Order: sequence, then C-alpha cells, then structure tokens
Amino acid sequence: MKHVAFFGDGEKTFALTDPMAKELEQKAGIGIGALYQRLMSAHFYLADLTETIRLGLIGAGTSPADAQRLVETYATDRPVMEIVPLALDIVEARWSGTALADEGQDDAEQDTADV
Repeated sequence: MKHVAFFGDGEKTFALTDPMAKELEQKAGIGIGALYQRLMSAHFYLADLTETIRLGLIGAGTSPADAQRLVETYATDRPVMEIVPLALDIVEARWSGTALADEGQDDAEQDTADV
C-alpha cells in the first residue's frame, strides 16, 4: 500500500496508513471512498491534493515538519495538473494496493516481455 515517486528533490515513499487515512478523512470532511471518487471525477478541492501528499509522506515515515516543507515547496502554487497524478496514485495505492502509475508500468513491462 505504498507508492514511490519522484517528488520535489528526489524519490519519496508515500503511504496512507490507517491513522493518516483517518486524518485525511477528517480534513476532507468525507470518507476515503468519497474522497477517492472525488479525485477520480476531478471534483476535488486543492486541499484534497496537498493533504493527501503531506499525509502520505508522513505515513511513510517523513517527519511532519519535513512533509509540510516539501508540500509548501513543491506542491503549493504549482499547476494543479502537476500534483493531481501523485495524489491520485497515493490514494489508489491505499485503495487497491497498487498505484495507477504502477499498473501502467506493469502493463508496459508485460508488453516488452512479450516481444
């Protein structure tokens, strides 16, 4: 249920552990299922994205102060389309165990293996 991706200054690990998922639900004011649906349908708030990234970093072991700094530096005041895929992959990893980007990578690896 972890997702590894380049964010900011290098590869980072993200995990929405139970405590972080509950915190995200509280901050979003909805359950994780409704948040997942909101992200998938592009009916999200900007805070849904930044909080998902921040809490995903914390859930994977980044200190809260470092997570906040990373989000403020690399997710705030950036084009929304730069952070949507990351937030979605973090929630997807919690939802299904694999991020959407990881699934696409597996498909590409399978296609090359078939050649």
